[in-house]
Amino acid sequence: MTACADKPPATAFDRPVTHALPATENTPLRAALEPLQAAHPGESGFRVLSSGTDALQMRIALARAATKTLDMQYYIANEDTTGKLLLGAALYAADHGVRVRMLVDDLNFKDIDSIMAGLNSHKNIEIRVFNPFGSAHEDVFERTTNLFTQIGHFTRRMHNKAMIADNQVAIIGGRNLGDEYFSASEVLQFRDIDVLAAGPITADISASFDEFWNSKVAYPLRALNTQKFDAKELDQTRDDLRQHWRTNADPYNARPLNATPLAAQIAARQLGLTWAHAEFKVDEPEKIENPSPDYVSPPMKRLGELMKDAHKDLLVVSPYFVPHDTGVKALGALTHRGVRVAILTNSLAATDAVAVQAGYSPFRVPLLQQGVELYEFRPRQETPPAGFAGSRSRASLHAKTYVIDRRILVIGSMNLDPRSTHLNTELALVIHSPQLAAQVADIFDRATAPQESYRVTLADAAQLAYLRSIGAPLSPLVWTDVEDGTRRTYIFDPQAGLYRNALTALFSLLPVNAQL
Repeated sequence: MTACADKPPATAFDRPVTHALPATENTPLRAALEPLQAAHPGESGFRVLSSGTDALQMRIALARAATKTLDMQYYIANEDTTGKLLLGAALYAADHGVRVRMLVDDLNFKDIDSIMAGLNSHKNIEIRVFNPFGSAHEDVFERTTNLFTQIGHFTRRMHNKAMIADNQVAIIGGRNLGDEYFSASEVLQFRDIDVLAAGPITADISASFDEFWNSKVAYPLRALNTQKFDAKELDQTRDDLRQHWRTNADPYNARPLNATPLAAQIAARQLGLTWAHAEFKVDEPEKIENPSPDYVSPPMKRLGELMKDAHKDLLVVSPYFVPHDTGVKALGALTHRGVRVAILTNSLAATDAVAVQAGYSPFRVPLLQQGVELYEFRPRQETPPAGFAGSRSRASLHAKTYVIDRRILVIGSMNLDPRSTHLNTELALVIHSPQLAAQVADIFDRATAPQESYRVTLADAAQLAYLRSIGAPLSPLVWTDVEDGTRRTYIFDPQAGLYRNALTALFSLLPVNAQL
């Protein structure tokens, strides 16, 4: 039971310290970006990736565009349909001489003896596992035991998501690697947003990757997985991934719509980049390596500063939203000086984390009393684009975006909750661009329309009188939406069902607020 607690630091293993490619290294991506950067001194180029299809296609294009290095850092990396497509793209890059580094958090890391372990035997691919608490054990009992005996170790996770090609172009945002993030799951489809970043800001993203990659809690996969792979098995993995690509690339919309290489698209001004000044804020590995109550999260601190300075409006998308009294007070201070504050989060029926909903629900009434607008994403059933016969997936909100005065866009991995502030490491881009801020504000406006989300309000006197007249329980909240042109009103969490309501009540009784 103490195996993981007694594990030596990662530096005790054969684990070379490596760094990002110098930003001045000659690559096709750098050559394509040079004249654009000269025309926009001090700025970087950005493109919002709002659909799962765009996000998947751009990652494939990014892997193919890399000529020297490809770095990938993810909280979740599944070996499902789209995961295999992306792993196949990484293998393609490695086979063409690209150094591939992949860092995955341990919490959701499964199947360490299958595809990733096979790829890890490639001379140009290295995979590391961040903050492992059970990867050394294939036994479910041992892994579960570690969870309960090392809860403080287990709850601190690397929540960062980044993919970087040649230290020139990167993708960061809310998406992990898995079918549900790319509109391809038969069970769940996350509504999410990433951003493509090109130019000088990428060096800051790469520097952060290097810090985590060389951290003393980033363990080489080969030290955790005892299974050995020979050249024949790597060849079989390669053949399997190629066959997977031939079978699934078209049905899952993985092929880039524009077959032109990414560098050529950039050089021809075809990528639709918006150039702007930007800041990159990220937690340090120290937040997990040596937890301290005095640690201040750089991305959360910067977001708080920008929120406090809002003059007109603040639009927040946070699927896991637990403001606590401090957050309610801060948001109320904005509304009291005339700033419109609008929050979009998941409804109880739509969320994939009922425990978080239990932490959020007590603050709905105080938020509304402070003048905050509150919207909750509706559950809906959607057909994945791959054409599953009769298949329907539940949609859930997963994007993390913040728009300040429709001139500043903050996008990254962090939610407005205690977990992002105190436990997980997070990253964020702060982009000073009215054009991009307006683009994401438009997405917010569409997502909060009554056909897409419930508007949550305080029950007025007439509604309370009606509830009394029919003998119904008095509810301080009402939810409204529009379905088939008809306005509907609810006095309980809509479409959540008895089971989810019961779970929410149970979690609300447990002392877990600091973990939410």
